[in-house]
Amino acid sequence: MNILVFNSGSSSLKYQLIDMNTKTVVIKGNIDRIGESENPDHSAAIKKVFKNIGDKKVDAIGHRVVHGGQKFTSATLVTKESLMEVENISHLAPLHNPANLMGIKACRELFPKIPNVMVFDTAFHATIPPSAFMYAIGLDDYKKHGIRRYGFHGTSHDFVSRRCAEMYGKPCEELKIITCHIGNGCSICAIDKGKSVETSMGLTPLEGLVMGTRSGDIDPAAVQYIAKAHGFTLEETINYLNKKCGLLALGNIGSSDVRDLIDEHVKFNKDVQTAFDIFFHRITKYVGAYSAVMNGVDAIAFTGGIGNNWPMLREKVMKNLGYLGAVIDVDKNLLYFHNSQTGEITQKGSRVRSFVIRTDEELEIALQTAGIL
Repeated sequence: MNILVFNSGSSSLKYQLIDMNTKTVVIKGNIDRIGESENPDHSAAIKKVFKNIGDKKVDAIGHRVVHGGQKFTSATLVTKESLMEVENISHLAPLHNPANLMGIKACRELFPKIPNVMVFDTAFHATIPPSAFMYAIGLDDYKKHGIRRYGFHGTSHDFVSRRCAEMYGKPCEELKIITCHIGNGCSICAIDKGKSVETSMGLTPLEGLVMGTRSGDIDPAAVQYIAKAHGFTLEETINYLNKKCGLLALGNIGSSDVRDLIDEHVKFNKDVQTAFDIFFHRITKYVGAYSAVMNGVDAIAFTGGIGNNWPMLREKVMKNLGYLGAVIDVDKNLLYFHNSQTGEITQKGSRVRSFVIRTDEELEIALQTAGIL
């Protein structure tokens, strides 16, 4: 079985064709500048993808969909009805879901005989209890308007937790695992016996950790002060918090790329040093909180572009977790500085073990798509 995985954005389309027998990528690529003359719409982009694939068989198409709301708690076969239901909750992710849906609709129109499956970023977090997902606001805001914590990066947290259990040598159902997906977007998840019980992102991906351009946690009253100080509308303020804050704002060098910030850090740039201190502190705080939520932790896994590639981040966080019984092996940690490498970074006998694991969201989408079929 070959499964084609699509991640449709408003102006780009990432794809991978995965051979499910060998779990290997047959072909992958990215079509960008959708909406311009070369690729006027998603249909044109998808035609180009199938041209690139050539005569290779496609048995099914798995689509990443960012927000499944409360309705979609697992991967779902695309039907007229399920598409309509996703459209009805697209207000929860107005920047992402409409673009995801454009890709799905184009596939159904162009290749009606190929089954399509939607895999939701939020689905893995459907097991989080009300004590963790509800905000302390009016009950009607939750019941009528669906305002609650949903969480994201679910396919990554799911994949990494299962891979972590394999490396640990025990079933996921016997472990308490904290997964740290640290990239331009960052989130942390507490996974007890294979189920997500708490996560850092909220109604949208803005809540939680300091990220590349997102502020993460902030006093809601500060949002009003920011709006007044800048003369922003509400929409402009949310855009500011999503796209112009985080490491971009704190580092003050015009870049949110950690590689650029590291270059400045070694030059003793005080703003960048402070930015990193805040970044590390927030991660450490969440890991500590989630170990309390689960009444202990067996393993901590780092993944994502930054989590995989930056030994200093892992060392800074792990050295603050000694009270949990986590003892980092500094030499081992330094070995893992490339996204393709995985391994344990704690000393033999460490009560809490820690791992660097390369996530594979595309493979996870393909696996869930195969599961539905």
